[in-house]
Amino acid sequence: MLSAMSEAPAPPAGYPAQWEADVVLRDGSVAHLRPITPGDVDAVHRFHAGQSAESIYMRFFAPLRQLSDRDVTRFTNVDYHDRVALVATVRGDIIGIGRYDRVTPTSAEVAFNISDSYQGRGIGSVLLEHLAVIAWESGVEEFTAEVLPQNRKMISVFSDAGYEVSRRFEDGVVSLTFQIRPTERSEAVRLSREHRAESVSMHSVLFPDSIAVVGASRRSDSIGHHILSNILAADFNGAVHAVNREAMEVLGLPAHARVSEIPDDVDLAVVAVPAEEVLEVVADCAEAGVRTLLVVSAGFAESGPEGEELQSRLLAAARESGMRVLGPNSFGVINNDPAVRLNASLAPELPPPGRLGLFAQSGALGIAVLASAARRGLGISVFASAGNRVDVSGNDFMQYWIDDDGTDAVGLYLESMGNPRKFSRIARRLASTKPVIVVKSGVSSYGVPPGHRARPTRVRPEAFDAMLRQAGVIRVENVHQMFDVAQLVAHQPLPQGNRVAIVGNSDALGALSAEACVSWGLQVAHGPVSLPSDATGERFAEALADAFADPDVDSVLTCFIPPLVTLDEDVATAVRDAAMKHEKPCLTTFLGMRGVLERLSGTTDDGRTVVVPAYAMPEDAVRALAAATRYAEWRARDRGIPVLPAGIDREAAETLVERILEESPEGRRLTLQEVTELLGSYGIEVWGSVPVRTADEAVAAAQAIGYPVVIKSVAPLMRHSPGLSGIRVDLRSEAQLREAFEGLNERLAPMSANSFVIQRMATPGVACVVRSDEDPLFGPVVSFSIAGPPTELLGDIGHRIPPLTDVDVSDLISSVKASPMLHGHRGAAPVHRAALADLIARVSVLADNLPEVASLVLNPVNAHVGGVDVLGAEVTLAPTPRRTDPGRRTLT
Repeated sequence: MLSAMSEAPAPPAGYPAQWEADVVLRDGSVAHLRPITPGDVDAVHRFHAGQSAESIYMRFFAPLRQLSDRDVTRFTNVDYHDRVALVATVRGDIIGIGRYDRVTPTSAEVAFNISDSYQGRGIGSVLLEHLAVIAWESGVEEFTAEVLPQNRKMISVFSDAGYEVSRRFEDGVVSLTFQIRPTERSEAVRLSREHRAESVSMHSVLFPDSIAVVGASRRSDSIGHHILSNILAADFNGAVHAVNREAMEVLGLPAHARVSEIPDDVDLAVVAVPAEEVLEVVADCAEAGVRTLLVVSAGFAESGPEGEELQSRLLAAARESGMRVLGPNSFGVINNDPAVRLNASLAPELPPPGRLGLFAQSGALGIAVLASAARRGLGISVFASAGNRVDVSGNDFMQYWIDDDGTDAVGLYLESMGNPRKFSRIARRLASTKPVIVVKSGVSSYGVPPGHRARPTRVRPEAFDAMLRQAGVIRVENVHQMFDVAQLVAHQPLPQGNRVAIVGNSDALGALSAEACVSWGLQVAHGPVSLPSDATGERFAEALADAFADPDVDSVLTCFIPPLVTLDEDVATAVRDAAMKHEKPCLTTFLGMRGVLERLSGTTDDGRTVVVPAYAMPEDAVRALAAATRYAEWRARDRGIPVLPAGIDREAAETLVERILEESPEGRRLTLQEVTELLGSYGIEVWGSVPVRTADEAVAAAQAIGYPVVIKSVAPLMRHSPGLSGIRVDLRSEAQLREAFEGLNERLAPMSANSFVIQRMATPGVACVVRSDEDPLFGPVVSFSIAGPPTELLGDIGHRIPPLTDVDVSDLISSVKASPMLHGHRGAAPVHRAALADLIARVSVLADNLPEVASLVLNPVNAHVGGVDVLGAEVTLAPTPRRTDPGRRTLT
């Protein structure tokens, strides 16, 4: 297989490599999609020869047992514009073909042919999805197809894709027609299919019926020996096979020389051999039909350039063979479900079972995360380590946890992120039903560990924070804080508000707790209730009953310093019993104690388990409660609807961008006229400006547009030097204008070639900055700020990641600390917030639609009581980047 891959013929000129994609099919396996090439002649013949007579008749309406060389040559020679064909392959063999032929400039006929042995796996749906995106980007708006009435599978491919399909029956053939413009319904279908497929692919990782440990050694100090021993010790509920070329048996199991020699099917192969031997194992696993590889072997990209090349070959070989890869350099995977009892990891003992799902990337952190969970008594449902994250990532496990009834909360320790846009949309869906807690120390390329596939990023860390907030994710700084939050949200109901009752036996501890609440934006209800230091359990129970019964209380925090006479157990029992009777969250501080303590756990009469989490210090408890409260607020609020402003001409904008990049392939800054045209196609009007170079031209321009006017320098020095003034405003006469122009001209002459514009004076308002930047990692990032010192000196800038909802836009405006300036600060008239929100929405849609827009800056945007005026605008185009989350299913 590997040699065949290396001998593949070079693609033809004009081959669109950007259309290639690895996709997860309905059964969780992987197929490779790519454009067809003239070198596929023999492969197409083999594909056709393997089809049943029925399938051939359904496709060609005739019993063509063999295709002519002429037909196959025509099928495999396409122009990738008017005639497009994609093939789906596994192990180099074609398993599906999809194509379209343009009939008119805006319509094309589409057809599919799926291998008999791969039907029912969603290949036709994937091919249609990719062809529709390709066709839409090249100007095709409508697909047509002719299908025999008995070909119900193919008819359902079209009707189930989310398009409005019209049918016409004529001459024994069903003619189908549908618009391929992406719609809310078609997008929902695409994402639902992606979720289902990727969730299923994780099922083979977490619920394998059989496991082969490749490299299972009899040496007790070897990794393979440890993993096999751990699998057996956990009493895995499935078949376990040892693979070792030099032994007859390992740990009481017969040893096989190769995976392909195992008589049973193997779902999961754990690979623990030296890095240089892994590719040979991958080829053998492919021959054996293994579904998933768990590669614990090290020595890949984390070790240098040679290892990076080896890692790339590992990924290519696995995906070409339809397998998913967890690792390399993985710590392993654990599933505490009693139906499987899987410990395919280097952890010597299974953590206690529970309802917290954990994902970590590196092995060392995996050990730390599991150890910390065990110390706190936190039960785990699933644990996984992705290692170098060459394929399977936290996104895949989040897809699984969305539907997993055994997981109530999720913790992710992320050292790098390969696809933030996809992470954001999956995390948002997961967080809508289950808390998602993320530890991520930074987002710069300097923080990416060796071996991780990650693009560089230019965005500020605040943009990453904003993305998490958009998705409802709880971000924490370290593992300690992650478990502080997890032990609360996994065992207690979510707060319904921010009002906290504090009950304790120490004035100092109560005051400390109250101060912590205030600092985290929580409201202390009625002040801390301080009991005597020797208060009994009964006295605690009375105070807690009052606190829980108070309608002005949303959460209850207890603080306890053990005195000499009162028993800890009595207080713990009182806290537990009070919490069991109410649906308000309760958490406690027992100084020096942390975690899920046995005496704070109990079972209600209806069988519900209640656990009151304990914290060593009140600051830890309050920080966790504040995080849970903010999450509950996000979950309860309306998330809004996607913004789609009226009056957008996307086609005109795309035509303009295409023309400019044809003239300037490396990209460039647009002229004022081009900026006006581009923004105008998205309904954004740029304030009129008249370029001038002399005082006479300035006077003529002012007379044409009407006084009062503004004169501005457009020299690059002025745009990037806030300390220098290149603007004169409120000029109301020819004399004032000439004086101002000559003064600017004289002052700026030594520094730059002078160029000015005259603008009509705008209505007084608040100057704002709206911008978007195309980031290699995040894609489009939309930013908003108040112009001047808030932006330039204080960095008071809000960020959001498109696509945005109307609520996202409103949150972006409110996110900056200077936002009160927009709402009538110090008696000023409030600005037209709806007009400002509409402008930001238009910028976000433009940025999402046009990845070629490398930078768009609207500065200043004058927001006033009557609307908004875009007084300055700059746009820079660059060649189209390949986004990490395109509008089609693909593994990146």
